[in-house]
Amino acid sequence: MVSDETQEAPQSSFLLPRILLVDPQDPSPTILREAATLLQNGQLVAFPTETVYGLGANALDPPACRRIFAAKGRPSTNPLIVHVANSEAAKQIAHWTNEADLLAAAFWPGPLTLVLKRKGTIPDVVTAGGDTVAIRIPDHPVALALLKATGLPIAAPSANRSNAVSPTRAAHVAQSLGDQVDLILDGGPCQVGIESTVIDLTCQPPQILRPGQLGPTDLEKTLGIRPRISIPSQPHSIARSPGQLARHYAPHTPIEVLGNLGEARSRQAQLEAQNQKVLIVAGEPGPGLLNWGSRSADWAQNLYESFHRFDAEQWDRVILVPPGQGEEWAGVLDRLTRAAKLP
Repeated sequence: MVSDETQEAPQSSFLLPRILLVDPQDPSPTILREAATLLQNGQLVAFPTETVYGLGANALDPPACRRIFAAKGRPSTNPLIVHVANSEAAKQIAHWTNEADLLAAAFWPGPLTLVLKRKGTIPDVVTAGGDTVAIRIPDHPVALALLKATGLPIAAPSANRSNAVSPTRAAHVAQSLGDQVDLILDGGPCQVGIESTVIDLTCQPPQILRPGQLGPTDLEKTLGIRPRISIPSQPHSIARSPGQLARHYAPHTPIEVLGNLGEARSRQAQLEAQNQKVLIVAGEPGPGLLNWGSRSADWAQNLYESFHRFDAEQWDRVILVPPGQGEEWAGVLDRLTRAAKLP
């Protein structure tokens, strides 16, 4: 195996951040120390999680967190998720509850973000001035090792320009942010592929603010109460968590979501008659189709990776036909719906 301490991405003619390869099975202490030092000194470090790559800054350092907003072009009304190494670290920045204890024990580390009342230790910039903070423990060895090396909570939204496609590979981060990030830790592709489920524990019943891999039934089994599903915030209002904007996660390629393959074929014919280059994505094999399979997990893993590829391949239109509905598909359908909305 090639040593991860010596590998850097080749530099192009325009400015790129440094990219260091990190073996998820054996993260390099040298690289982790370098990344931790950058974070401790107010710099930005992108790193892999099981969901998507995050753009990290010291969550207790307001100027560093403002750099995240500037790098992403992110609205100041859109708060940041704070990543922590353990529940004890979470309790330092949030008012803990019994429900938080139950969910943390069941799903952390993992793709679940808890929204709780904030403590004064967390800066206003992180919470968009709101009275709550969003927290999770990521389930990725590189992310966990970095959190332990810094000894800090790390504020980290997805490492891409605001409203654009989230990154599931280090190369996506470099393409989207360029030299706005000081270092990228390349831990390979993300396994889940869409952002975490976000649940607000400051209301009763608890409210899912963003669907993800974990659904209401998963959470109900632990809480003993079924969470409600929220409606995304309107632009310019202060959100209680990330992922609340009506249009989000969108590639440059126009996306349409249709209910069945017959509709998709008809729409394809209509667009191709206008000399458009059209691709259909479905949950089954067939001539001229891109088959993502029948499981929601496969669609989640393919989603952003393929959105980046669609842009690179310069399709005029991509038509997606999800093969399922219901709770299992809520996270995928949420991302598709918002990606397909017109600006």
